[in-house]
Amino acid sequence: QVQLVESGGGLVQAGASLRLSCAASGRTFSRNAMAWFRQAPGKEREFVVVIRWSGGSTFYTDSVKGRFTISRDNAKNTVYLQMNGLKPEDTAVYYCAAARVGYSGSSPADYAYWGQGTQVTVSS
Repeated sequence: QVQLVESGGGLVQAGASLRLSCAASGRTFSRNAMAWFRQAPGKEREFVVVIRWSGGSTFYTDSVKGRFTISRDNAKNTVYLQMNGLKPEDTAVYYCAAARVGYSGSSPADYAYWGQGTQVTVSS
């Protein structure tokens, strides 16, 4: 059974940092792009960042550029999201996702596997 399990969320003040982790089990995702999405209350799920398996190239949504960093450890089948300079508008449930082979876009439809989400709350 394929599972993606996120951890590392929490309640922090503006300007703080958090590191999210996404541990995959049931199969390896070393050849899949991996991404983070987020969903705030009353809003649609939003793309945050993707890391491609080939060369590890990344693509960030504009609102997190320079503050968030995605990385992956294929040996551990784990993806990380380092979030610095957190803002109240970053408050959301953050989801890890594994893309279908050959896909690496910003649309949720590109992703076949999803974690259950981890809550990140940033107070002002």
